[in-house]
Amino acid sequence: MYRYRRYKAAVSPFTDNDKPGSSQLPHVERVEFYAPQNAREHHTLRYEVVQDRYRADPVLRRGQPFYMAIRLGRPLDFARERMYVVLKYGPRPVVTLGTKVYLPVGKKEFTKEKQHWDCRVHGDDGATVVLQIQIPFDCLVGDWSFSIQTIGAESVGRRRAEYKCRENVYILFNPWCPEDACYMEDAAERDEYVTSDTGKIFVGAHRRYRGRHWVFGQHDNMVLPAAQLILERSGLSHAERGSPAKVVRALTGTLHSENHGGVLQARWDGQYEDGVSPWTWTGSVRILEQYLRSGGRTVKYGQCWVFSGLLTTVCRALGIPCRSVTNFVSAHDTDGTLTVDKFFDAFGDEIEHGPTGDSNDSLWNFHVWNDAWMARPDLPRGYGGWQACDATPQQESDNKFQCGPCSLEAIRRGEVGFGFDTTFLFSEVNADLVHWQEDDASDWGFSKVKRDHYHVGRSVLTKRCGAADSDDEADADDITHLYKNPEGTAAERIAVFNAVRGTVGAQKYFDYPASDDEDVQFQLADIDSVMIGQPFHVDVNVLNKSAEPRTIKAFMHANSVYYTGIKALDIVREPVEFTLQPGQTESVVVKITPEKYMDKLVDYCMVKVYALANVVETRQSWSEEDDFVISKPKLRIEADQPCVVNKECRVSFSFKNPLNMELNGCMLSIEGSGLTRPRVMKLKRTVQPHETFTHTEAFVPRELGDKTIVATFQCRQLFDIEGSKTLAVVN
Repeated sequence: MYRYRRYKAAVSPFTDNDKPGSSQLPHVERVEFYAPQNAREHHTLRYEVVQDRYRADPVLRRGQPFYMAIRLGRPLDFARERMYVVLKYGPRPVVTLGTKVYLPVGKKEFTKEKQHWDCRVHGDDGATVVLQIQIPFDCLVGDWSFSIQTIGAESVGRRRAEYKCRENVYILFNPWCPEDACYMEDAAERDEYVTSDTGKIFVGAHRRYRGRHWVFGQHDNMVLPAAQLILERSGLSHAERGSPAKVVRALTGTLHSENHGGVLQARWDGQYEDGVSPWTWTGSVRILEQYLRSGGRTVKYGQCWVFSGLLTTVCRALGIPCRSVTNFVSAHDTDGTLTVDKFFDAFGDEIEHGPTGDSNDSLWNFHVWNDAWMARPDLPRGYGGWQACDATPQQESDNKFQCGPCSLEAIRRGEVGFGFDTTFLFSEVNADLVHWQEDDASDWGFSKVKRDHYHVGRSVLTKRCGAADSDDEADADDITHLYKNPEGTAAERIAVFNAVRGTVGAQKYFDYPASDDEDVQFQLADIDSVMIGQPFHVDVNVLNKSAEPRTIKAFMHANSVYYTGIKALDIVREPVEFTLQPGQTESVVVKITPEKYMDKLVDYCMVKVYALANVVETRQSWSEEDDFVISKPKLRIEADQPCVVNKECRVSFSFKNPLNMELNGCMLSIEGSGLTRPRVMKLKRTVQPHETFTHTEAFVPRELGDKTIVATFQCRQLFDIEGSKTLAVVN
């Protein structure tokens, strides 16, 4: 298998000066890395850089041996001459840091343990030497350079010569190797979290979520070079790049632009004219390609699910098992109190940034981060496995915007003393939601009207391992139990108390109305989803359980919000006052027509509803909030015939315009790993009211098997019309 391929020599071999024992050093004519053959053994054959027809770069995994061959101008005299394989990593390699390695050539068997580099001669037919090299299971990960150093006989002064190999040799983490810190035993999980190049990222509201297909594309020929550039920009020393925990932490600080040299700029205000709107991206490759081709210039723009898709891509490319994870109703606790505090004035209007103007607590409708799989030798036994990490810039950690990795077991148990950023991640799924309203009778001007232990962290979802891509949400895997104990159980409250004990300033004590005074029952009716262009209404049902009349003052609000929970525009604000007789039930209904909300919608078309009420006679206070998504049609994708590898395939994209208005400024983005590189088409047409839009594109599939194509449509009136389709590519 590893016999050296014969190449025409640059000079005739075995001239008089090239005979063994000659005063001339044996010169290296060529080095062969057997990139495709080694890739089969190292589970890296799908990397496009391995199959480049002009220069195949080896992609190897640590903890495994590989083969290489050296062709010399004449046979080496092993008794009198020496040859070394020299490996270097980084701009200033040093032997003592493990960034420079000398491997002497000559012995026939490995003699060192698996945590060390080693080299043996596999075959020697004179001028060609085939070597097998052992990569340590804790090897530094990245782009290594190789050279061959030859040293002459002592009688001729030990003259030296060096041949520098032109190939980039990528060495990755190895989830197949039991000694590797990223070892993942289950083959199905390795297929899902390491080798699968498409997946789903869940977005929306907790009762009406949808899976957005994402092309991770970690095998694309742009990704490994981009990953190397990202590591170089991260500030992580080359000597520390053997630790998956340190590598992942460095990536979370470099995939965004809040720290110097980051890949993608975060933006949430809807102003994307000088870049790409976040919902237009269909995968990671286009972003990384733009970053690499521009020499490391920051790409515009991204939001949490885009950062998560990028982190999944780069981690999988480097060999770290990784998945995108969505937390629905995610707390952003900026003051470390394990609560999200919202303040309202006497008329029921929310006071942005609190009474002092410096509160930035918020509830995100959803937030997407990542789980990465690794051992954690820096933590007690039992805290390895899945580790939460977040590349979305939210707040500083160790003077940088970075987050994780943090053991899911530590989050579940409330062990906030374990690194990294456990307090912040614990609060994202466990913080209490507290509503405060202006109250002249309170010593500090506000009274607590609600404390909800169950509102935050409604569900944590990821794509189910091994599930086939589907147009519905049947492939969602609820992993909430890995992050938190069931709500309301003793174990859940104990975890919160553990976190409170370990968090300075996490306890707040204020007067709270006694439950004995609460004799009026309120219930805000849930709204699951509304199709864009259709009306909806907000209902509050009120029941007087007392034996006396009760006067109710209520405030009903609906406003558009960014998915981060930040208010955008008011849709409706309606005060209501009425009296309930003993035992009477009343429904308060606010109707909202499309004319009231269509021009108020922002990213992802999310609406937040607040309802607040006071009982005049008892001073009972009540508040509730809910959010939902204004739904849009799916983009339908169909192939007109079976897809054949290396032959043109035509695919149509269609949806029905749900609005009573014309759509213009239309644009379609498509991407499919193994099918087509990312492309964006600006369409010179309009779509009439309720017309079915159809567009056809042609491409040539490059790989066999089931391949997923992802597309998004946007225009001035509608955005984020998204769809995907798995196509079978045959011979």
